[in-house]
Amino acid sequence: MREMSQPTPFDRALLARRRRRALGKRVEGADFLLASVCDDLGERLSTVKREFETAVDLGGHAGLVTAMLQASPNVGTVIRADLFCPDPALSPPDVVMDDAFPPFANQSIDLIVSALSLQWVNDLPGTLIQIRRALRPDGLFLACLPGGDTLFELRDSLLQAEAEVTGGASPRVIPFAGTRDLGALLQRAGFALPVADQDTLTVRYDTMFGLVRDLRDMGATNVLSERSLRPASRELFYRAAEIYARDHADDDGRIRATFQFVSLSGWAPHESQQKPLKPGSAKMRLADALGTQEMNPHANR
Repeated sequence: MREMSQPTPFDRALLARRRRRALGKRVEGADFLLASVCDDLGERLSTVKREFETAVDLGGHAGLVTAMLQASPNVGTVIRADLFCPDPALSPPDVVMDDAFPPFANQSIDLIVSALSLQWVNDLPGTLIQIRRALRPDGLFLACLPGGDTLFELRDSLLQAEAEVTGGASPRVIPFAGTRDLGALLQRAGFALPVADQDTLTVRYDTMFGLVRDLRDMGATNVLSERSLRPASRELFYRAAEIYARDHADDDGRIRATFQFVSLSGWAPHESQQKPLKPGSAKMRLADALGTQEMNPHANR
């Protein structure tokens, strides 16, 4: 029987090259989205009233997640795991790894945190399973990924422009998973008490080219395996910028760029955690609890 190969929507080698280039260039302020997400993850962690002996910053670069974890009074040892290559602006990381294949032993970590990285993993369900296995029982996974509405203005403008200029269209903005889908993946991976919620940040620019420059400085440009290998023309980008300004600008002429963030949390199963009651195990009827009389809907038929 012929084996089915694993789909590879993202060119991970290209992602690694662009990540290295962005780190080498090191544009000040290019990590503003990561900083916002890190603040949110820190607030979420602060509400958890338990100790985490060992924590992992799964992504490492910029050191923002590591600094947040080190500042938490509930976190002990922090392992900074840089993605693909060390961040040259920081002290050497504890480990350099590919976050698609976390190199941690089963049940060896108490807390794993990932910020704006896992959206480029080709087998996200498989990676989530590996993360859950690396957690000790009652260990916590916190993550933030871009959600489905992220950069919809840029996607729309490029598609329209390419259809006009070339008569066809090539994917130029990666697809992002929705909140419900990501929550379902947590459950599928075996996490207990999975939670997924979303928030939206709107960033404004003078033109589309400012947005594209920021994405390049973040190392977050198109890494789709099915992308067109033909260099895009200036005509295409100028037309896309015109469409963007026409369809997605405020009254003052500045354009909007939407970033939707999906925050995830899930626990490695443990016997101490709350569990849903089994069907039929309730000790009180709903009618008694509400103080009403139970009616038989078939009585008068």
